[in-house]
Amino acid sequence: MRDKTDFLIIGSGLAGLTMAIKASKYGSVTIVTKAGLNDNNTVYAQGGIAAVITEDDDFEKHVADTLDAGAGMCDEAVVRKVVSAAPKLLDEVISWGANFDKAPTGEYDLAREGGHSEKRILHHKDNTGYELQRALVEQINKNDAITVYENHFAIDLITQHHLGQLVKRHHTGTECYGAYVLDTASGEIKTLLSKLTFLAAGGAGNLYMNTTNPITATGDGIAMMYRAKGIVDNMEFVQFHPTSLYNPGERPAFLISEAVRGFGGMLKTLDGKEFMHKYDKRGCLAPRDIVARAIDNEIKASGDDHVWLDCTHLDKKGLLEHFPNIHKKCLSLGIDITKEPIPVTPAAHYICGGIKVDINGRTSIKNLYAAGETANTGLHGANRLASNSLLEALVFADWAIKDASKIFGNIQFKNEIPDWDDEGTSHPEEMVLITQSLKEVQQIMSVYVGIVRSEVRLKRAYDRLWTIYNETEALYKMTTISKPLCELRNLINVGYLVIKHAYSRKESIGLHYVV
Repeated sequence: MRDKTDFLIIGSGLAGLTMAIKASKYGSVTIVTKAGLNDNNTVYAQGGIAAVITEDDDFEKHVADTLDAGAGMCDEAVVRKVVSAAPKLLDEVISWGANFDKAPTGEYDLAREGGHSEKRILHHKDNTGYELQRALVEQINKNDAITVYENHFAIDLITQHHLGQLVKRHHTGTECYGAYVLDTASGEIKTLLSKLTFLAAGGAGNLYMNTTNPITATGDGIAMMYRAKGIVDNMEFVQFHPTSLYNPGERPAFLISEAVRGFGGMLKTLDGKEFMHKYDKRGCLAPRDIVARAIDNEIKASGDDHVWLDCTHLDKKGLLEHFPNIHKKCLSLGIDITKEPIPVTPAAHYICGGIKVDINGRTSIKNLYAAGETANTGLHGANRLASNSLLEALVFADWAIKDASKIFGNIQFKNEIPDWDDEGTSHPEEMVLITQSLKEVQQIMSVYVGIVRSEVRLKRAYDRLWTIYNETEALYKMTTISKPLCELRNLINVGYLVIKHAYSRKESIGLHYVV
């Protein structure tokens, strides 16, 4: 099957859906999502959106907090522009039907999270991402200009390579013409031609054994960009959320929002001793990289499997009002957070690097944009400040469509692109070849490329991953395309990038910590 669309959007999180809604004003839009519209990282975002909306706060404070968390590696011009754009875009998403909690006075009930000097987090209970996704999906479903392909997996971006031309990574003439997409139900591979393509395929938490990300987070957008010879940057900066619920075997790991610490929750060792003061003067409200390393160090020093997040001293009514879903989840495991501490441990959470984009969301490949966790915008630097990710998705989605709307009318479809050729391939006889390789990749990354790294560990990770890469490429060439095989291939590509970039950076900074 061949199809054409003005705007092809790969991904259905906050960035992807925002771009779809805004692009529909200018032309036809097609959304490709590998599972359902609601299967993405946005749905799992508990905390909220950081924005300056009170007189007690100001843009300079938000900028300073972001720069500090980013360890000097943020693009300050981008930070300033994103922070100043926040209030207007929040008003827009509210006009689309998103709800944020308010105090009895009618003002927004703002939370504070680690690294923030003021209360500036707009939230909806402890499931803000879910609320945003709900509102945007409603907008998508009633928009006739938007076509949604659920359960469709984007295999590769289409470039001049598919016309038999040589494409190099730093060749400025590379163009994107759409994507090859697998219908996971029928097995058909579709050729989707587009004037403009947008990558918003989320993160890659499933590189690791323990992650807060859904199973769909396999780095697909980043891997496709890498294979298309586009520029990917800063992949060494993998953020581990300090406090996922310790519940062995659960995947994804349930997130205990940073807002719980902002509300007054205290981190303690299993013998009841507070420890964060040893690592940072801000204590439990230090940025995530510091807190994650502190917990990792305490766990390794004690030999325990987790630490405690103690909320038993907090106001019970307020705690339950702010965190009903966390309370419900813990209660299902026999933990009453008003009476017992929560067992927590770090988990892979967010990729701060990604596809390099400019201030308009343009990538190094012509007619290709990226936004959301897939992109490296310059906002996060070496460590993302809490609740800046949803903000970034909203802002760069807006800027990308504004830029794209100016040029799409002058772009023609590349009709000579050939359809996918799978002649000579056959269905894999042993799925265990894929599942076992996936487990090995996750073990390699977790053991050798986690919160703390060393050159010896990184070298071993590279050597192990290289073997799996060669085995997987051989399997890919001789077997029929499947989603599990493509996801494995993508994770190997992304894992290689994390290792390569980590090995190149010899000094500790932000989320990259070497010994």
